Amino acid sequence: MGFSDSAAPGVVDALAWVCVRDGRVLKVRSRGKDVFYLPGGKREPGESDAAALVREVAEEVSVRLDPATLRLFTVVDERAHGYPEGTRVRLACYTAEFTGTLAPSSEIAELAWFTGADADRCAPAGVRVLEELARRGLVAG
Repeated sequence: MGFSDSAAPGVVDALAWVCVRDGRVLKVRSRGKDVFYLPGGKREPGESDAAALVREVAEEVSVRLDPATLRLFTVVDERAHGYPEGTRVRLACYTAEFTGTLAPSSEIAELAWFTGADADRCAPAGVRVLEELARRGLVAG
């Protein structure tokens, strides 16, 4: 997701889109990365969660989220993958309806649909979201 520190020392403040279809959640893998993430990213200065998430999702998976349908799913605080030891990510995860066809952008190497069985291929925060999705019966554990 290409985050930088903006919230506080050692904290990456980020947003993610949770898109579930047929008992699986959409994940993306950026070029050069070894794990999958939820689509999303960081706010630009002064940007709302809705505006940032609409922009980031369009940039990564080529669809337009409907801001009127954005709903907070969960907030995860977890070890930040790919950052120095002790860095945490605060990941606000939203669901939303979309228009368009899902397709990887130039920065995304791969799209995949995951269940809990795929947790070993995900960043730590993504594992926590998979666990919550399974707990709510939205994906297989």
